[in-house]
Amino acid sequence: MVFVVLLLAGITATIGWRPVIGPKVRPLTDRRFDPTPARLQRGEYVVRSVSGCLFCHSELDTSAEGLPVKAGMAGSGRTIAAEDMPWLTAANLTSDSETGAATWTDDMIARSIREGIGHDGRALFPFMPYLNYRHMSDEDLAAVVTYIRSLPPVRHANPQTAIPFPVNRLINAAPQPIEGAVAAPDLSTPEKRGEYLTILASCADCHSPRNDKGDYLAGMDFAGGNVLKYGDARPPRAAANLTPSPNGIPYYNEDLFVETMRTGRVRDRQISDVMPWGHYRGMTDDDLKAIFAFLKTLKPVDHYVDNSLPATACGKCNIPHGGGERNKKKG
Repeated sequence: MVFVVLLLAGITATIGWRPVIGPKVRPLTDRRFDPTPARLQRGEYVVRSVSGCLFCHSELDTSAEGLPVKAGMAGSGRTIAAEDMPWLTAANLTSDSETGAATWTDDMIARSIREGIGHDGRALFPFMPYLNYRHMSDEDLAAVVTYIRSLPPVRHANPQTAIPFPVNRLINAAPQPIEGAVAAPDLSTPEKRGEYLTILASCADCHSPRNDKGDYLAGMDFAGGNVLKYGDARPPRAAANLTPSPNGIPYYNEDLFVETMRTGRVRDRQISDVMPWGHYRGMTDDDLKAIFAFLKTLKPVDHYVDNSLPATACGKCNIPHGGGERNKKKG
């Protein structure tokens, strides 16, 4: 009996009970979003240019710069094998009746986007950035669902996601229901508008280093170092330090930032399209300038990342990346 009590107390104090009893799930409703032309236009912009949804939910053309969506495959899903997660599948979001989302209700799609619960009630692996999309306004959510509904049907069967144990149980703690409204964001200044856009674009997911449990490292926001790849089609590249530190991008000005996001080049230097500039390039000048305004408000973080150098152990983020040995251990 003492062992059982200690076991129960240990579970409560460590991983909690969600891995055992399943995720928190909000019951589905019959809500439908009125598919107005304005919502369709806004949804296309968010899906294709801001959030880059099709970068994961489509087969990509690796022969072309910018990794564009393969012709005729927009939204038809793919495995995430190129990112070293062959057990993970981004679903077919098109209106195909057999392999797509034709039978999903508006609230099924909405719940998946912001709450991390799939149409079948399972917890979604948080590579799908629903933890960021929790902050998506109700109107942007309606627009995104409207656009997803409009995707032409593509018959493309994808393998079922099969997340390995124990991760498939641990992720049950990630989804959180949203019961009420999510207010429109404060867009009153370029900096605030840029902050909202960086959340929808999930910039921090790549540009803020994480530990081996997937948690952000304290004090390293947007300091770079995470190593990204796209199978054999692209060499591994570490995400850049985007802070105003001397090791970041203090030399950028507004025009250079916009040009880089449009062309994938910093003057004469090409950047990897594993950073999906080929999709973000569709953002308006005003939105790109707002993102840059937000980046300028970040705390400078001294973290050297240089993809022209060999990957070596880094004393600050503990991730081997180019120039890592130049970073001294904290403390």
